[in-house]
Amino acid sequence: MKEALKHLVGRIGQADPRAQLAVEFWDGQIVKIGDQPLVALRLKSEQVAGRLIAQGFLGFAEAYMSGELEVEGDLQELLRLGITVQFDQLQPTFREKLRLLPGYLKTRSTVKRAPSNIAHHYDRGNEFYALYLDETMTYSCAYFKRGDEPLEVAQRDKYDHIARKLLLRPGETLLDIGCGWGGMLIHAAANYGVRGLGITLSRQQCEYAGRKIEKLGLQDRIEVVFEDYRDLAGSFDKIVSIGMFEHVGKHYIPVFMKKVSELLKPGGLGLLHTIGKEIESPTDPWTLRYIFPGGYLPNLPEITSHMGKSGLSVLDVENLRLHYARTLDLWAQNFEANVAKARAMFDDSFVRMWRLYLNASSTGFKYAQIRLYQLLFSNGLNNQLPITREHIYERHVKF
Repeated sequence: MKEALKHLVGRIGQADPRAQLAVEFWDGQIVKIGDQPLVALRLKSEQVAGRLIAQGFLGFAEAYMSGELEVEGDLQELLRLGITVQFDQLQPTFREKLRLLPGYLKTRSTVKRAPSNIAHHYDRGNEFYALYLDETMTYSCAYFKRGDEPLEVAQRDKYDHIARKLLLRPGETLLDIGCGWGGMLIHAAANYGVRGLGITLSRQQCEYAGRKIEKLGLQDRIEVVFEDYRDLAGSFDKIVSIGMFEHVGKHYIPVFMKKVSELLKPGGLGLLHTIGKEIESPTDPWTLRYIFPGGYLPNLPEITSHMGKSGLSVLDVENLRLHYARTLDLWAQNFEANVAKARAMFDDSFVRMWRLYLNASSTGFKYAQIRLYQLLFSNGLNNQLPITREHIYERHVKF
């Protein structure tokens, strides 16, 4: 196992001559790339090394969570170096896939199972998410106009960016599918005069949003309810879905698009804000098991294809990849500033898991295949829409 890992380290050096890395084995032997390593990986046993070779990122992540290996220095740099040799894409052996299969099948996002999948991630406690989110409690990619603005400003700018794309006007009805803690719906009602409905499968998000809406005096214009998108009926001028589509699952993409087509008025505008990929690739088993059970990152062609099959016309696609990387970096900074509180809420293994999740996600947006797409679409053709994007960026446009 040691020789196999040495070979992997050698491949990293060949792939990136500027790499600065140290690997310390269980017997004290150290292998270095570069003179001043930015990050050191310490393996505490030969068994851990075997899991890394056999299971790829899954083996690494589980060993990191348990403390069987240690990372000293820049965790994102270690993850980046792993990407250079596609370590993050190493797939489990056939035997390991068989072991993982029952868990995958049990977490498919059926109507019955979806609430449990959502609760696994989002119902860890509003107090926990408040440790690293901004005051708007927005848990999705922000929009950085300058690149150095505070997180809360960037999140509100994201809501404005979406509102401008949707051409939101006073009195229109807006549906937010997977509304989280209600940020977009509240912003749209307060600043654009819409009436609307938000749906979520997180009990804690639903209760939090309801309290905030009432506190702001917006309960006569918007509400948030606990409901699956597949059970929803009605008709809306505009539809938005931010950071929810990743939970739909590959099998249910056609169902989602058909439902959106049914709910959106003819000619109405919708915006899908989702993590995705440019090409199809296997879903990371660690993320499925520990972070987002039932999750699936769709590739751009299958999104647009199923939109077209459901009568939805794609108008604009924007990739906010680096915006999400910065968002995650700020979340990670906030998390580390409050890590003692997180550890008191859970335990050290959880802290390691969440640290890895935030940093691996950021690294994936910076260096791997992960993208953040905003897709603007209409329900059928609408020949009355602006023919340029100028209305999105003009500062003082009033609709």
